[in-house]
Amino acid sequence: MITLFISAFVTFFLVIDPLGCAPIYAGLSRGAGPAQRRAMALRATLIAGAILIVFAIIGEPLLHALGISLDAFRIAGGIMLFLIALEMVFEKRTERREGRAEEIAKRAEAEHREIEDISVFPMAIPMIAGPGSIATVMLFASHNHGLALVTVLGALITVMILMALALLAAGPIMRVLGARIEAVITRMLGVILAALATQFVVDGLKASFG
Repeated sequence: MITLFISAFVTFFLVIDPLGCAPIYAGLSRGAGPAQRRAMALRATLIAGAILIVFAIIGEPLLHALGISLDAFRIAGGIMLFLIALEMVFEKRTERREGRAEEIAKRAEAEHREIEDISVFPMAIPMIAGPGSIATVMLFASHNHGLALVTVLGALITVMILMALALLAAGPIMRVLGARIEAVITRMLGVILAALATQFVVDGLKASFG
C-alpha cells in the first residue's frame, strides 16, 4: 500500500501541479483583498477535490451515462482556459477590476475590494480538476478497489492539501515582488496558459479524429 500511495501521490502531484497553479492563481486574483484571496483559494481546492473524488468513484459511468467523452471535455476546457489566458496577456481582467475599484474607492479600503470569484472557474475547473487530472484519477480508481482505492484517495487528498497551501502562499509572495514585476509575470503566465489550453484542444481533437 505504501508503494501505491507513493506512486499515486507523485503522479497526482505532477499532473495537478500545485506549484504551477499557484502563480497563475496569484495573477488571476490580483486586486483581491487578503481575506478574499484566502477564501477563493480554499474554496477552489475544496471544490476541485470534491470533483476529483466524485470522478474517482463514479466518473466513468457518469460520463458514459451523459454521453460525454473525456476528449470532448478536454476540448471544451481548453477553449475556456484559452479565453482566460487572453485576458491575462492583454490585462482585460485588470482593466475591469480597476474600473470597479474606482467606483468604490471612496467607500472601501483597497484590501477590502472584491474581484469576481475565480474559485470555481477557472481555478477549480479546469485548472485543478481539469481533463488531465480527472483522467488520471479515473485511471487509478479503475485499477484499484477496496483498501487500494482508499489509499489512492488518501494520496489525492494529500496533494489537494499541498495545493491549498501553495495557493495561500502565492498571493503574499507575488505582492512582495511588486506591481510591475507581477504584471510581467502575469503576462508570461498568460502565454504559458494559452499554450496549455491549446494543447488540451489539440489532444482532444487528435483523440477524437485521429
